[in-house]
Amino acid sequence: MNRRVSAFAGGVSLSFLSLWLGAAIFFAAVVAPATFAALRSFQVANMNEIAGTIVTRALSVINVSGVLIGLLLLVLTVIGERKNIKASFLAGTFALTLMALATAVGHWVIAARMRGLRLAMVAIDQVSPNDPRRIAFNNLHRYSVISLMVAMLAAVAAIILSGFRPLLGTGKTSS
Repeated sequence: MNRRVSAFAGGVSLSFLSLWLGAAIFFAAVVAPATFAALRSFQVANMNEIAGTIVTRALSVINVSGVLIGLLLLVLTVIGERKNIKASFLAGTFALTLMALATAVGHWVIAARMRGLRLAMVAIDQVSPNDPRRIAFNNLHRYSVISLMVAMLAAVAAIILSGFRPLLGTGKTSS
């Protein structure tokens, strides 16, 4: 691939990955905790149900965009570098695949099951913490957090690998 096209594609990949990672970090560190804290401060009835609905909708955007960006960049990487298969290429494609898979599982498996449990409980705030549905929901929540963390770490790895791929792949220094 032409060096200019390759550099442009690398810049676009870094931009998309960085934007997604920033959004995911902002969601996990700010949006989710702030939503629950704000509703708690007003002592809103069914606070967890309302906050959970808001957080679920925001997380859906993070997960679906993670799948789409991961798959798009994976396809572009494979097309752009299929003749230059080296360890950095394989590691980068693995990272993108892991990011796409983790966000897909987070959205279409874990979050889907959580939504089903929330519907079965009507209002999670009114269900005993010892209820098997609430226990299952809490376990799925842990898996959801783990899934997003795996996707975020994979995005970090993909960013690092895509930034160093020209140096790692050719054995030459950049000049």
